Amino acid sequence: MMPAAKGDLNSIPMYDPRLLQDLDWSQNTVTFSPAISPADPGDRLILRPLCSADINRGFFKVLSQLTETGVVSPEQFTKTFELMKSSGDYYVTVVEDTSVGQIVATATLIIEHKFTHSCAKEKGNILIILSLQRGRIEDVVVSGECRGKQLGKLLTSTLTLLSKRLNCYKITLECLPKNVAFYKKFGYSVSEENYMYQRFFN
Repeated sequence: MMPAAKGDLNSIPMYDPRLLQDLDWSQNTVTFSPAISPADPGDRLILRPLCSADINRGFFKVLSQLTETGVVSPEQFTKTFELMKSSGDYYVTVVEDTSVGQIVATATLIIEHKFTHSCAKEKGNILIILSLQRGRIEDVVVSGECRGKQLGKLLTSTLTLLSKRLNCYKITLECLPKNVAFYKKFGYSVSEENYMYQRFFN
């Protein structure tokens, strides 16, 4: 059983922590040495959903090591947190160092609902109507002082399994060419499609 997060008893998780506890880790395809898992990520570490009190636990300090976050007020954080939680499609996951009460790693799984692929599949002679969905992993980052502890691997493997648990028909992520070999370890393939974008502001 995964230990409960320490701290504010009123801290609300973005999603049900039991989703992480119920993952079938035997389906993990990546080797960890030493062995770690969502239930046992390392000494004094816990892997859990982002909580509403994590703005005070260094969440943005970690996230800023990946991209510019700007200055986010508690009110802005709470509004965005509640929006993401109420949608049911955001699975922001963190690793907390309980010895200091600080977030040291994070990654996000986003669920996209689709009309494509007939929104159904057959199981035996039974046609099952699905809310077809695709998973997307974003914002994987580990705090500088905790790199080398396999936490990026752990978060990626955990969210990949979680997307399968949530019945996604596929999962995607974006990465730099230098990181392709890393993500292939998790079973990801390079798409023939080109990634294109427009940036409207920084």
